[in-house]
Amino acid sequence: MPLASDFPNKMSQEILKPITLMGANASGKTEIALELARRLGGEIISADSKQTYQLLEAGTAKPHGVWADTPTGHFYLVEDIPYHMVDTLDPRATYDVGAYVKEAKKLVAEIWGRGKVPVMAGGTGMYVQAFWNGLDELPPADPTLREKLAALAEAGGKEALHAELMAIDPEAGRRIPPGNIQRVMRAIEITRLAGRPVSQIWSGRFFNALPAHEGKFIFLKWDKGLLAERIKRRTVTRFDEWAAETRGLLEKGYAEDCPGLKTLGYPQMMDYLAGRITKPDTIRLITTASLAYAKRQNTWFGRYHNTVRIELNKFEDYDPAAIAERIMNA
Repeated sequence: MPLASDFPNKMSQEILKPITLMGANASGKTEIALELARRLGGEIISADSKQTYQLLEAGTAKPHGVWADTPTGHFYLVEDIPYHMVDTLDPRATYDVGAYVKEAKKLVAEIWGRGKVPVMAGGTGMYVQAFWNGLDELPPADPTLREKLAALAEAGGKEALHAELMAIDPEAGRRIPPGNIQRVMRAIEITRLAGRPVSQIWSGRFFNALPAHEGKFIFLKWDKGLLAERIKRRTVTRFDEWAAETRGLLEKGYAEDCPGLKTLGYPQMMDYLAGRITKPDTIRLITTASLAYAKRQNTWFGRYHNTVRIELNKFEDYDPAAIAERIMNA
């Protein structure tokens, strides 16, 4: 990818370095990213696979914004700050990490070209890792095979899908947990299409450390109990809006199994709307799934040793202005 030095500007190369803000869901990344963008004259690039979808807001915590024309382009604006790679994809569409990296690199170049600072913010670790360390050349998705694997998962659960991966590539099976259904499915797909185990195809560079000489990397790490409280509070607060949003999508004709509605929390919300589970059970199930996801996110980001790690051990520690100042001075 291009370096800051490739884009001459009055601002120093250090200031032009992209800032990547990482953390689990409900960590407060959006507020800090906006604070950084205001202070530095920046634009934000989302690294959240869920917020890419249109019409999904309550369940994805998508920042509220408006599409508007500006002197430099037509952007999704949040508090008048361009917020890229959100609200762009129909819920029926699929999107992969390769497409994300291609678009995000283009955006970084454009933001630099406008003399702005790119601020990447999100919790999809694969997006962050692939953007900075690149991707292996892998066969494209096969819709027919995907349908068969989805049917296997539907019939036998995540355990059956993972058992299939263990049978054809034990090494990949050991490295990918059963709960990460999309990665398990993709590993099986690659192995079958390539004719050899995906673990033999992985170059290893994907898991390299992040290049601190090219960017500044921030990891927001909440105390486990406090993060659980934030996740539950957010689920309860947004429940009614989330239910109405899900009902509206179904009434518009979106299928229950379309990619957007497979996003965390929406399957449980559809069960609630269909009368299969109660509201308290829905809140509990969504909170439990969100906590499990947060644990995986923290494990992913916690393995990096070249990040500015911001520990949040009290609710009072969360002060976006103070945290932004700390990041700028790090």
